[in-house]
Amino acid sequence: MSVVRIVDPLLEELRGTMLRMGSLAEAILAKALRAVRERDTRLAGEVHDDDLEIDRIDVALEEQVTRALALQAPVAADLRRILAIRTMATDLERVGDLSRNIAKSATRLAERPRVPLPPLLSELSDQNTRVLRNALDSFTETDSCKAQRVIDADDEIDATEDRLIQAVIAEVVHHPEKTNQEVDFILIAKNLERVGDHATNIAEEVIFLAEARIVRHQERLGGEVTPRQ
Repeated sequence: MSVVRIVDPLLEELRGTMLRMGSLAEAILAKALRAVRERDTRLAGEVHDDDLEIDRIDVALEEQVTRALALQAPVAADLRRILAIRTMATDLERVGDLSRNIAKSATRLAERPRVPLPPLLSELSDQNTRVLRNALDSFTETDSCKAQRVIDADDEIDATEDRLIQAVIAEVVHHPEKTNQEVDFILIAKNLERVGDHATNIAEEVIFLAEARIVRHQERLGGEVTPRQ
């Protein structure tokens, strides 16, 4: 007796929800960074509403996952995709939260005397915006090579963050009257670096999807890779 797989429509529904969530996460991050650049409190306020929409999509995706697991009997590859999408959605939800944090910094910066943005902040913004885009592209294409490039970019992002923080500290030493604004630059940098971490997590899940292997914590485990069926 043949088994008719009816999980495929649910997988497509999950994939569509994941892509919609990813698109919104990219947009909210871009809006938060624009609010910082322009000291725009209106944009910063919109970020809060956008983050609520990401949360709503996350809840909808959770319901789809529950339905897929409860009503179907997914085979190993399908189960792997369902679980990976659920994990990636959690990372995207956190990108929304981090963008909201950045928007809060934008609001505070708008309320204080204007000081120039650190040049390295633009570089760090570009780096993390790019890796998030590439992580989502790697999911769309199930491209483990592109996903690996996202993972490889993490050290460069960390190095940029370190240089930015050192530059900001030096600025505070010479201009203590700018301390409040400079502290927000550090907070923005740390939130951006965390966006990069979540992009890395997504990329790791793409490799899990494409190759059925776990690369998370690989460096700390001495290169050991755990296979999964």
